[in-house]
Amino acid sequence: MTVDVQATRDVVDIITGGWRAQALYTAVKLGLPDHIEAGRDTDAELAKATGANEQGIHRLMRLLVAMGIFEGNESTGYRGTRVSAALLDGPQSLRDMCLLYGEEFYSAWGHAHHAISTEASGFEVAYGQSFYEYLGQDAATARRFQHTMNAASMFFHQVPEIFDFSGGKTVVDVGGGGGHLLATILGATPDVRGTLFDREHMMPKAREHLSATVGLDRAELVGGDMFKDVPAGGDVYILCRVLAGWDDEAVVGVFENCRRAMADSSSRLLILDRFVEDENSSVLPALWDLHLLVTTGGEHRTLDRITRLLNRAGLDIAGTAELPMETTALIAAPRTPSQH
Repeated sequence: MTVDVQATRDVVDIITGGWRAQALYTAVKLGLPDHIEAGRDTDAELAKATGANEQGIHRLMRLLVAMGIFEGNESTGYRGTRVSAALLDGPQSLRDMCLLYGEEFYSAWGHAHHAISTEASGFEVAYGQSFYEYLGQDAATARRFQHTMNAASMFFHQVPEIFDFSGGKTVVDVGGGGGHLLATILGATPDVRGTLFDREHMMPKAREHLSATVGLDRAELVGGDMFKDVPAGGDVYILCRVLAGWDDEAVVGVFENCRRAMADSSSRLLILDRFVEDENSSVLPALWDLHLLVTTGGEHRTLDRITRLLNRAGLDIAGTAELPMETTALIAAPRTPSQH
């Protein structure tokens, strides 16, 4: 029997992916990108700065250089790369994403077999409570999660390019989190006013960000529950990455609440999310979908399925646009009584 060497290599590359992830997580946990940026470019200096074992640092750095996270070696000194630059501590850093994925999410994925076998959250097996309950009790993890969501929002600046918010419209960002998307829209469209709607515990962070960016004279903050109602009178309602953790009936309810709250028939609902395809899927959306199952028990939907849910709520898709990181924008319009 001939051994398929390439197949063996492919299996090894896939199955060791978790090791690579943990190596990167460890580098971030130790602050290696920042230390190297600051000129600590030898094993001895990095070990002293981090309190880690020098030989352990040497072996970790050997792998990280091979992975392209850093360049150089012990003799020439280590140097940063574009990848390590994205991990430097700062506003747009992916540092918190690496920490969250390397700790809580990595533990949850240890129970992937349970999650897939039962279609229930692996996070709950690992931590004894749901992911969102855990966030409510652990402020540091909640902060990391919010930073992770913000850092993964590199498509926000393109949203005003794919939808015309101008004309004195009122924009209601439902589940608007820390206010980054709303601030981006208001910053790009001077004649727009905005309302950020989310649960009460999100208000302080959102108020701080909106106050520092566009000013509270243009942005109102309203606390509440999108499953009960949403602020009325908006010209544009936005649902950005807030649907995946909820079942179809709950999502239809949110759609209905947005439709009822719309100012008039010219109002629109803008959905910004990832959608999966059951045929010819690329890896990232399928991976994110499975990650939702493992962490929250949630899921990404197909475009056909989200269309059916919108139709049940009296909304029709009027347009679509593609955004970075395999995100899609759906523009939905309220169905008028004459339409069937």
